[in-house]
Amino acid sequence: MDLKELENGIDQKTHWYYQSKKVPLFRYFEKVYNEQKQPITVIDFGSGSGFFAYEMLEAYPDKIKKVLLVDIGYSEEEMAATKGQMVEKVHFIPEGIDNSIVVMMDVLEHIEDDYAILEDIKKRLGKNAHYFITVPAFMSLWSGHDVFLGHYRRYRLKMLEQLLGSQSCEIKGLYYIYGSIFPLVWLVRRLKGSKNDEVPESSDMKPVPGFVNAILRAFNSFEMNFRYLNKFAGVTAVSEGKIK
Repeated sequence: MDLKELENGIDQKTHWYYQSKKVPLFRYFEKVYNEQKQPITVIDFGSGSGFFAYEMLEAYPDKIKKVLLVDIGYSEEEMAATKGQMVEKVHFIPEGIDNSIVVMMDVLEHIEDDYAILEDIKKRLGKNAHYFITVPAFMSLWSGHDVFLGHYRRYRLKMLEQLLGSQSCEIKGLYYIYGSIFPLVWLVRRLKGSKNDEVPESSDMKPVPGFVNAILRAFNSFEMNFRYLNKFAGVTAVSEGKIK
């Protein structure tokens, strides 16, 4: 997760983008749990603040066995303070964890060799491992926002499919989200023109007035009901499935 997006004073507990983005994650988690009927270890890879994992734990306390926040940015003191706790911060995924779901919310675009990192994750996981991945979509939306956040690329569904296929993942869902706002985002970034590769002083993600936030949250959350149908365009690409 992009910690730099929080520098503008965004409250993830209320901001429309984060609150609507957790909807498909929650629904996939519920699906996995209902299939196996046993607590799941949530592995939030590239977790940053751990927002999505904490939200999952708050929503499903009886369905989660443990939460691992995996991020190389954590200090030794942070990790020591959480060692053995329900929510534990680590630099690397421990080997051999069964019945897990690896959550990667806007992580792969930060990694130069995305194939290698998925290969390493696969080697570490035990039996019955699932994944939920989001990445920014379409290079036509590339802008200074991506440069500021340190992105290497934006993805199309075909790219994501090839990446996951290289690790023999069973893809159960592949779709775009935020399709309705795609034209507006595309237009705004095209109007910026030559400034798209300049490094801005902050992220494009900013707080919005309360009533606007409420409308955007409700509208985009509703749109998530039709996410599996959207194979055409969106601001974010998503894949969910099983790691074999």
